[in-house]
Amino acid sequence: MREAAFVKQNKEKWIAFEKGLEHDSLLSPDDLADGYIQLTNDLSYAQTYYAESKTLLYLNALASKAHQKIYKNKKEEGNRILDFWLKEFPLFFRQHHPTLLFAFLVFGIATAIGSISAMRDTDFVRLILGDAYVNLTLENIAKGEPTAIYKSGTMVGSFLGITLNNIKVGIFAFILGVTAGVGTVWILFSNGIMLGAFITFFYTKGVFLEANRQIWLHGTIEISVIIVAGCAGLVMGQGILFPGTYARRLSFMKAAKDGLKIIVSTLPFFVVAGFIEGFITRYSNMPDFLAFTIIGGSLCLILFYYIIYPIQIHAKYAR
Repeated sequence: MREAAFVKQNKEKWIAFEKGLEHDSLLSPDDLADGYIQLTNDLSYAQTYYAESKTLLYLNALASKAHQKIYKNKKEEGNRILDFWLKEFPLFFRQHHPTLLFAFLVFGIATAIGSISAMRDTDFVRLILGDAYVNLTLENIAKGEPTAIYKSGTMVGSFLGITLNNIKVGIFAFILGVTAGVGTVWILFSNGIMLGAFITFFYTKGVFLEANRQIWLHGTIEISVIIVAGCAGLVMGQGILFPGTYARRLSFMKAAKDGLKIIVSTLPFFVVAGFIEGFITRYSNMPDFLAFTIIGGSLCLILFYYIIYPIQIHAKYAR
């Protein structure tokens, strides 16, 4: 590769890393370490092919600055856990918004397909949800309680079972990123198909509004963080498919670590969704105002933490 092409390919990355070194708030310790490893790889490449060039001098100086930043004895201030949730993760997640959008589109398209299929073929819902579930729901609809299934079991038992199952789905979506993202796309697609068929089933039975009011009490957070978990898997898949200037093994390890951070961020939200489903959704006679307040508040929380806040904090620290 010619030196000009090498510089053009990596210039923005070097400048961003240099800016991060000048402003402590821009780089987390993990990002600093990852950036340093990639920089030393670029430095080795330049030493081999562009000896005595200005590019080599620049990379040497930048690597020296990064080395000092990493190994200087500096006491960490503040609460590390709080810092992760309020600054490190939102700042880190901003770069993965395009991947989150892709995960959302996959899920949204699958939901539309599931809905259209359920509208056109009445047997499709049974194929997706199973005869036992459909028959039980039909009985509940006949009794005037379409979402009575959420009242089954104890509150604590339902909360624990639902939460653990949702976390399992999220982790599975992440782990399948090791298939270069194909398995993650399958998880998003299959869950989207299921949701579309499920919602449309209630529409065809004339209880769309009543059922959705209950379903989205917990579903707003639950579905949203499943999409975020899908984003985590796709991030790992990207590391395999597009290593950039990293060695593919190193790129995979970095992407897996990034995806793991995203999965960790979903755990409290899965707990909240499980709590709502176990303790609140079962009250089908709650006032509409209260139900829609919970749904609206849940949506605002997700949009703020995963989209709005990362944009705000990135704009604040990237100056």
